[in-house]
Amino acid sequence: MTSAVDPARSSSAIADGGLAARTTGLRKTYGRTVAVAGVDLAVPRGGVVGVLGPNGSGKTTTIRMLLGLTAPSSGTVELLGHQLPEHAGRVLPRVGALVEGPGFHPFLSGRENLLRCAAMEPALRGPEIREVVEQALERVGLSAAAGRRYRGYSLGMKQRLGLAAALLVPRDLVVLDEPTNGLDPAGTREIRRIIAELHASGTTVLVSSHLLSEIEATCTHVAVLHRGSLVAQGELAGMLEAGAPHLLVSTSDTEGAVRALRDKGLKAREESGWIRVELTGAESDEVIAMLVHSGVPVREARRSRTGLEDLFARLTEEEL
Repeated sequence: MTSAVDPARSSSAIADGGLAARTTGLRKTYGRTVAVAGVDLAVPRGGVVGVLGPNGSGKTTTIRMLLGLTAPSSGTVELLGHQLPEHAGRVLPRVGALVEGPGFHPFLSGRENLLRCAAMEPALRGPEIREVVEQALERVGLSAAAGRRYRGYSLGMKQRLGLAAALLVPRDLVVLDEPTNGLDPAGTREIRRIIAELHASGTTVLVSSHLLSEIEATCTHVAVLHRGSLVAQGELAGMLEAGAPHLLVSTSDTEGAVRALRDKGLKAREESGWIRVELTGAESDEVIAMLVHSGVPVREARRSRTGLEDLFARLTEEEL
């Protein structure tokens, strides 16, 4: 069963807690290439924030600058209330991260790699390290494969081990860059469950993905990047509700339906066998009446809100 985050709980936590991370005018250039262009990102404390964008949109570069892994060309980064890089040593132990895939010793087992990671955690002491490692392996479903060498792991198993390393100790902020990369459907459900558990415990989660379905299933907030620029950010539910509602109509005369509605000044198009009508200039019953009066047979009609796919397409088209 897939776990889900609680938007109401998230809104309350955010109102009380402010921001877990903030970037101001964040910019990264490589020669004449602009990878990130003046991004002002706000990550609400206690939320699950999805950074959404196609490959090459600047998601990973932004995350690397947020974590101090890459120096920005200009702009500032504030993490858990402290400026980076000045206070990196104080802040980063409270942050767990999986960025650009995990990096481990190929000839050591998964357990041995994780023991090395745990030994470097300031909050862990010698006697408790092994127990913590076993708990982390179990949490990500790697207990049975913990004794195998890392070089023999599948891509999905490597992702799981990287996630286990990020969750060895309780974190204030967890950053996951494409966490479902290489995972099968069962593994994807496990990632969703872990994100929901982190959210329920009050941990802020920042997750990047190019998969709209994953963002919609797991996140309370979303930030949309396109060609290195932040084109929108905010609470996901509010952004979806702000989109124009639409009516989906099933008819045997799709061309006639589109033509009749456009003649009335409505925005309509054929979409996967349905006619999608934006309800900006008419109500649902008026649209159906227009079609019937134009001789277009109506089989079925249903009202629907804007989906994340529609929202993303609209935002990126406006930016273009």
